Amino acid sequence: MKLPFASDYMHLCHPELLRRMQLTANDAFPGYGADELCLSAKEKIRKAIDCPEAEIHFLIGGTQTNVVAIDALIQPYQGVMAAESGHINVHEAGAVEATGHKVLTLPHHGGKVATQDVERYLTSFYSDHAWEHSVQPALLYITHPTELGTLYTLQELTALSDLCHAHDVRLYLDGARLGYGLSATGTDITLPDIARLCDAFYIGGTKVGALMGEALVFPAPTIVSHVFTQIKRHNSLLAKGWAIGMQFDALFTDQLYFNIARHAILMAQRLKDGLRSKGIALYADSPTNQQFVVLQDAQAERLMEHVACEVWAHLPNGQKAVRLCTSWHTTEQEVDQLLSLL
Repeated sequence: MKLPFASDYMHLCHPELLRRMQLTANDAFPGYGADELCLSAKEKIRKAIDCPEAEIHFLIGGTQTNVVAIDALIQPYQGVMAAESGHINVHEAGAVEATGHKVLTLPHHGGKVATQDVERYLTSFYSDHAWEHSVQPALLYITHPTELGTLYTLQELTALSDLCHAHDVRLYLDGARLGYGLSATGTDITLPDIARLCDAFYIGGTKVGALMGEALVFPAPTIVSHVFTQIKRHNSLLAKGWAIGMQFDALFTDQLYFNIARHAILMAQRLKDGLRSKGIALYADSPTNQQFVVLQDAQAERLMEHVACEVWAHLPNGQKAVRLCTSWHTTEQEVDQLLSLL
C-alpha cells in the first residue's frame, strides 16, 4: 500500500468521532438537524466564534455548502468574484455557475486575492454606463487556507471586508481546511475575527478529521432567509442530520478540532524541514498541512510508485509541482519514509 499523502481525508475519521457514533448507535433522533446533538454542536460553535446569534447549518460536503451559501447570499442575476485559482472556479465542475451565478475571475497572488484587484474590478465594472447589461459582482469568494496552503493576514482580511462592505458586496470564506489555517504557526486570524469580518463562512469537517460534513455559518442571520429551504432545494439536506451534528459536537469539545489540525501541521513541518535539508525546492511556502514540492519528472514518477500524492502543476524544464497532504492520521514514521524516497 502506498504512503497516504494525496489528501487529508484518506482515512475514515478520527477515533473519537467513531466512538461518539458507537455510543449513539442505538439511539433515535428526529431528522433534518432538529436533534439535541446538532443543537449542542451549534451552541459550541457559536461560543467558539463569539457570536451567540449566528445561524448554523450542517451540510455533507464543500461543494454543496458553497452552492447553498452563494445562492442564498446573492440574487439570481449576480455573480461571484474569485481568484482564478479558486476552488469554485477550478475544481467544482461549474456547480456554482449551474445555479446561474457566473464566476468572475481575479488574478491570484500565491492563491490569495488582493484588495487592489477587487477594487480595480469593481471600479471598472461600474464605470461602464451599460453595467446593468452585465453580471453584477455581488460577492467575493475567498478560501483560508488557499488552494496553495497560503494564509490571509488579519490586516488583509480586514481590508477585503471593508472594501466589500463599502461596495455592498458580500464576503464569503470557504473554510474546507479552516482548522489548519487557524492552527498554523504565525497566523493572526481567529474564528471570532472571521465571524466578525465575513458575511458567511464554513468550518470544514471532511478535511479536518470528520467522516463527512461542513458547518455553514451566517454570523448575522438577518442577512439571509429560508436557508433550510435553500438547502433542500439544492438536494443537500441530510435526513439523518445528527450524523454530522454529533461529529461537530465532538470536534468542538476539548479543542479536538484544533488538536487534529495542529498534529497535521507538526507532521507537515517535519516534512518541510526534511525537504529543505535535501535541497528540494518548494512550489509554495505553506505553513499548513499542504506542502508543494518541485521535482523532476523522473523523480516525481519514482515517488508516486510508493506515495499516494497529487501532481499539482506541470512546470517548465520537465519539472512537476507535487502536493503532499498530512492529516490527523499521519505519523512521523510515514513522513520519514517519504523523505527517504527522495
